[in-house]
Amino acid sequence: MLISQAWAQASGQPQGGGIESILLIVVMFGVLYFLMIRPQMKRAKEHRAMVEALQKGDEVVSAGGILGRISKLNENYVSLEVANGVEMQLQRSAIQVVLPKGTIKNIQ
Repeated sequence: MLISQAWAQASGQPQGGGIESILLIVVMFGVLYFLMIRPQMKRAKEHRAMVEALQKGDEVVSAGGILGRISKLNENYVSLEVANGVEMQLQRSAIQVVLPKGTIKNIQ
């Protein structure tokens, strides 16, 4: 044959990586947890508490950027008054920010 077969040779040094590779994976998961997972869970918990504390008359901004005042509350839905006589129904979870009282001067 024109091409001879290549055979892998064993090195003279022992192969390592048992405990070290497991420790590296654990450390990487720990870093991932503290940099990504934990802050995301904290933000979700704060949003859930904010949604549960909504009251009639609160001025809010929805996820779509709609600004309005809460006129009716339901277990799952919120009615926002976006203009005089104009109401929209949104899911409670779509509310992103509760604004300070008096932010909306007049809904026209």
